[in-house]
Amino acid sequence: MKCFVKGAGALALAALLGAASQAGAKIAVDPALPDYQAAAGLTGSLNSVGSDTLNNVMTLWAERFQQLYPGVKIQIEGKGSATAPPALIAGTAQLGPMSREMKSTEVDDFVKKYGYKPTQVKVALDALSVFLNRDNPVGKLTLPEVDAIFSKTRRGGHREISNWSDLGGANEAITLYGRNSASGTYAFFKENALFGGDYKNEVQEQPGSASVVSAVGRDKAGIGYSGMGYRTSAVKAARIAKEQGGEYVAATAANVYNGKYPLKRYLYIYVNKAPGKDMDPLVAEFVKFALSKQGQEYTIKDGFLPLPASVASAAIE
Repeated sequence: MKCFVKGAGALALAALLGAASQAGAKIAVDPALPDYQAAAGLTGSLNSVGSDTLNNVMTLWAERFQQLYPGVKIQIEGKGSATAPPALIAGTAQLGPMSREMKSTEVDDFVKKYGYKPTQVKVALDALSVFLNRDNPVGKLTLPEVDAIFSKTRRGGHREISNWSDLGGANEAITLYGRNSASGTYAFFKENALFGGDYKNEVQEQPGSASVVSAVGRDKAGIGYSGMGYRTSAVKAARIAKEQGGEYVAATAANVYNGKYPLKRYLYIYVNKAPGKDMDPLVAEFVKFALSKQGQEYTIKDGFLPLPASVASAAIE
């Protein structure tokens, strides 16, 4: 089986997940992650501009970081991943959280300004989930079916799906909820679930991930997508198969770590670090905290998945 997360840290975390599954316990951070040791005399200001998906966990990190360092002020703005690159380029933000990788055009714009690429830091794992109302009898979808529901181009090769009866459900028109084009989740879903195709005009764009999930929870005929951390009791995550006849895989921690879930992804913070030079001390300390045991516990608290130590340590080398 091919693992999404590789290395010794993945093995340690896989063992933890296996034990947790058997015992019914919650997910735990990799014990090989470092304990955070506060630095002395840290002061200054940090601005974070970017992902809505990461907005809550960035806020949790920032609140705890400011408790550790009363002389530090942090502002968090989460309007979408597309807002991160311009803010980093303009220097109006030192932290650029994104729920997708930077596009080549965004990297090029950064290089034109600074002469080097931005530094990408992996900070969490996510199962991008396709949410249905909890009372919807449909519980599984193939990626071509997801494409046929959301996309007008239908590059997955499936005929259009616009009614739940087409999937064995009630005779009700499907209501579509999604994000706007500034969202990294919008871009990731477009590339990986719609095969790079175009969204239907009927998709009702919501201002954030929580709004998507809330709308689906209120609408029995609704369907939407967001990070796994935004799941509520009013919705359920569909099991997803890559193709017709393939295995339907639940959006669980184990299926992200073992690579089976088709819409798995890393979540990132991008920063400005010149090659051969140290990262800005305040930025470096925030990243160090986010990737520590304590920081990754907040990742779990927000409903996402902690990094294996092997991935976290590579990010701060």
